[in-house]
Amino acid sequence: MNADTQGIRIRHRGHEPQIHPTAYVAPTATLVGDVRVGPRARVMYGAVLDAEGSRIEVGEASVICENAVLRGSAVAGDQPVLVGDHVFVGPHATLLGCEIGRCVYVATTATVLQGARLGAGSVVAVGALVHARTVVPDEYFVPPHTVALDAPVRLLAPGDPGLPEAVGRVGFAQVAFGVDAEWTDRISRYERIAEVRVAEFGAHADDEVLDRG
Repeated sequence: MNADTQGIRIRHRGHEPQIHPTAYVAPTATLVGDVRVGPRARVMYGAVLDAEGSRIEVGEASVICENAVLRGSAVAGDQPVLVGDHVFVGPHATLLGCEIGRCVYVATTATVLQGARLGAGSVVAVGALVHARTVVPDEYFVPPHTVALDAPVRLLAPGDPGLPEAVGRVGFAQVAFGVDAEWTDRISRYERIAEVRVAEFGAHADDEVLDRG
């Protein structure tokens, strides 16, 4: 592959993307910071891989489809996005600070949150959410538009009356942002979360778009 097929590459916090010569990164895909794209991987149009203060690794022959978002973070401890070999990440999917085992299928608009781990051969179907710190076993199927939580994993439908309490127990603000605030204190919690992101994303002011050759 030549330099024109390596997407928009941005040096961030002193790190720049590394793309294997046999990989393909579409011209409108954006790779920011310590992003490593493995052999024969494919990163398609509009995808954003943003390592922030951590890193992103995409394994061999894995496919990141159009407009998917992969984001690492270090605001609540090191939270890389680690994508194994032969993984399919569908259009508009979101992977945040999580680990994806080999031969996993993450469908269109599915979301996997910080600290979650997907076992080899597992499936996260269309529109499903794997919440923070959830462990999905090998070859497990998360049905469309459901919420997977906890370890061992359990599934809840969007309308389940127990869902708000179950999500509250996850402690998402602490896991994702290092913010320790009561689930019921929403204004304070989201104000502090926004401040964390403002500080984290402010580091992009020093980014450098690399010469595409």
